Amino acid sequence: MSAKPAVLEFGMGVDVHGLDCTKAACRAVSDAIRHSSLPLFQEVRERGGKMLVDVTVGVPEPASVDVERVRHELPHGEVTVRAVSGGLRVPGADTIIACAAITVSVEYPR
Repeated sequence: MSAKPAVLEFGMGVDVHGLDCTKAACRAVSDAIRHSSLPLFQEVRERGGKMLVDVTVGVPEPASVDVERVRHELPHGEVTVRAVSGGLRVPGADTIIACAAITVSVEYPR
């Protein structure tokens, strides 16, 4: 059975003075999930289901992102992190802005 998307979350994170794409990406993911409470996932676990978390983070230098550090921002589920070209390097400043999109899907056994 294929996974069914259940939640979409979006966030923005900034590294103000370090040009650190990983730090900005972690903050974007934290921003996306900070205001969420997903009680339906108790039922998912009880029914033997899986929570699949797909994270896409847009930053100016995607190759510089430590995806393992970003993955640790997510407390539950089977997490996949992908860094892509995006976000913003603020002109004239040492500031990076990252954007995160998180899709949480649910997969139940047959």
